[in-house]
Amino acid sequence: MYPVKPSLLYQIGITLIPGIGDVNGKKLINWCGSAEAVFKSSARELLSIPGIGHTVVNNILDQKVLGRAEKEIRFIEKYHIRPLFFRDEAYPQRLLNCYDHPLMLYFRGDADLNQKRIIAFVGTRRATDYGRVRCRELIEGLQGKEVLIVSGLAYGIDGCAHRRAVELGIPTVGVLGHGLDRIYPAPHRKLAGEMLEKGGLVTEFLSETNPDRENFPKRNRIVAGMTDAVVVVESDKKGGALITARLANSYNRDVFAVPGRLTDRFSTGCNFLIKTNQAALVQSADDIGYIMGWDDRRTNADRQTRLFVEMTETEKFLYQLLEETGTMGVDKLTVRSGFAPSTVSAALLGMEFKGLVQSLPGKQYRIQ
Repeated sequence: MYPVKPSLLYQIGITLIPGIGDVNGKKLINWCGSAEAVFKSSARELLSIPGIGHTVVNNILDQKVLGRAEKEIRFIEKYHIRPLFFRDEAYPQRLLNCYDHPLMLYFRGDADLNQKRIIAFVGTRRATDYGRVRCRELIEGLQGKEVLIVSGLAYGIDGCAHRRAVELGIPTVGVLGHGLDRIYPAPHRKLAGEMLEKGGLVTEFLSETNPDRENFPKRNRIVAGMTDAVVVVESDKKGGALITARLANSYNRDVFAVPGRLTDRFSTGCNFLIKTNQAALVQSADDIGYIMGWDDRRTNADRQTRLFVEMTETEKFLYQLLEETGTMGVDKLTVRSGFAPSTVSAALLGMEFKGLVQSLPGKQYRIQ
């Protein structure tokens, strides 16, 4: 049972205000200091915030949404759901690097959403035997690598990935396009229950939210944003898997695709991603491990080499932070380390020259 903080009422409430999305919601919270402060600000104070007009202000002052938030808190307490506000330590930290990350998430399960290695498997709902076999093989190859498997609990490749992970004892999390009061599709109810033991279910949607079509693209951004990499196993030339791959690329995540025959319909999407350099070709889990730096042989060799590289105390500290998290932005490194921004920037530049870290788009860094 997770203790419910008084601030949760306002944190849920702000997500329900008409006319406020994730981006404006964060703007309001950052300007006022907290979700509670947003609700307790005057009209004049709210109107002074850039981009916030009279309609939104009136919706905030109305405060009717707090009644719905109270109802959701009762649901959370009854079913032992863990609410995750974007400022909470347990919130998926990788998502914070995505400008449109949700203000709130709701989680059931035991998985660590900030596990060292997180990888998503996506693909068509109408998976072929070829796709299912390749999916299972890739999951099997990741066993023992301390990986969290993420997918969308849909038919086809999603379900195949979750099921094989459960069979192998690999933690796996399903990202839902609806509330936690239901499972869609219904035949995956038993699988979802099994996933709760070592993995879990996560969503940004409140209870009583139906699995409507428009919810799934929003779900896909969480799948892409909370992971280190996305693997597309099978996909037509259009579909949710390609949307997830494009989102992953926009978030500076690695993308992999399983190739297929030119005549196979559900390989056209994967082949297109590879042909247009939007995804790396993957034939085995070893390919993923090598490109992501998860290959034990490569890592041990690198560590032995690095013993001969002289690092300052600042560089050692930053290196350890990156080793723990995999990828981190300059701002987060500055906060976590407690060093001055100029000190962190200078140290990262020096580490880059020494070949210890790799600079990624969006001021992100990871161990080379």
